[in-house]
Amino acid sequence: MNRIKNACALAGGLAVIGFAIGQAHAKPIVYPSKGQSPQQQQKDEGECYVWAKGNTGIDPAAVAAAPAPQQQTGPAVGGGERARGALRGAVVGGIIDGGDGAGKGAAVGVVAGGARARNNQKSQNAQAQQQAQSQKQDAINTFYRAQGACLEGRGYTIK
Repeated sequence: MNRIKNACALAGGLAVIGFAIGQAHAKPIVYPSKGQSPQQQQKDEGECYVWAKGNTGIDPAAVAAAPAPQQQTGPAVGGGERARGALRGAVVGGIIDGGDGAGKGAAVGVVAGGARARNNQKSQNAQAQQQAQSQKQDAINTFYRAQGACLEGRGYTIK
């Protein structure tokens, strides 16, 4: 049952990331609406690139190449969340066990509590990844809006 829940959570997370990427704006198309030559357009695009980079402080090549946030793993992640989850599971499992001395309920609780904490960490990692991707795309879109404004000011149509 936990595998099904994990698969559903992963699929949902991937769908959200896919939606966010699908909503991403591509580099604008530039049309020389005042009959600018290809050489003039290349010059203007280069100058507007430099202007937009200086004006926004964003270099789209650097933003796109920035590494994804490092995913956290291991038992020490989250200030001992796995250990606390395992302890809570052992306590609850021991209560359910009824104290027959075998400790089976506590053992099951340790495993279940640790697994729950691990799943929580995976979810947090997926959320951090999604947030980082969204921030990257927002920065690139800001750069493209600035570059487009510069090119429009020089007589180009931007789509």
